[in-house]
Amino acid sequence: MNRYNPNIHKRKSIRLKDYDYSKAGMYYITICCQKRICRFGKIENEIMYLNELGKIANDEWRKLHERFNNIELDIFQIMPNHMHAILIMNDIIPGLTTGAGVNPARTTARTTVENKLIYLGDIIGAFKSLVFNECLEIYKIRNEIMGKLWHRNYWEHIIRNEKSYNRIVEYINNNPMNWSKDKFNTDIYPDFDVKDFTDDFDSEIKNNN
Repeated sequence: MNRYNPNIHKRKSIRLKDYDYSKAGMYYITICCQKRICRFGKIENEIMYLNELGKIANDEWRKLHERFNNIELDIFQIMPNHMHAILIMNDIIPGLTTGAGVNPARTTARTTVENKLIYLGDIIGAFKSLVFNECLEIYKIRNEIMGKLWHRNYWEHIIRNEKSYNRIVEYINNNPMNWSKDKFNTDIYPDFDVKDFTDDFDSEIKNNN
């Protein structure tokens, strides 16, 4: 086995340098299964049908706002091997009121949990962990090995205006019907590297901002 070499195995961060991910605002999120394995169900006639694992992912995402009181959930879509969502982080410091419009607020998003700053990565990490643990229990009952459920990272896009928001909502809504040409579809794009997703989609969004 090759020993870890930081100069060889260094992983490039896809987060924005110096950006405060505890800031209030709207974020477009994409989370992918490890090796694009279709864990969550299947698409038939352009409709997504969730299996048992897919329902777990769906339910845990819906319950996130119960765990983090500084977020709101906008549109989201569980796909066979990934998911897209829009997540709103609000400033909930007592005595202050912020709207959930498409223009991010400039204040810092805080929760009332131990007065601790909650970052976007904390929220996504909690979701991935919760889903992993519940899915793992199912595999144990089946006496099967699950392996890694999630790709190690996730992708985010900061939504800065209404045009970008509308474009992303349209993309998420149409995702099941576009599965036949989705780059996450291993039958159509067997050699696609998921790290290229952020480059392709970010450039598309920037052209529409």
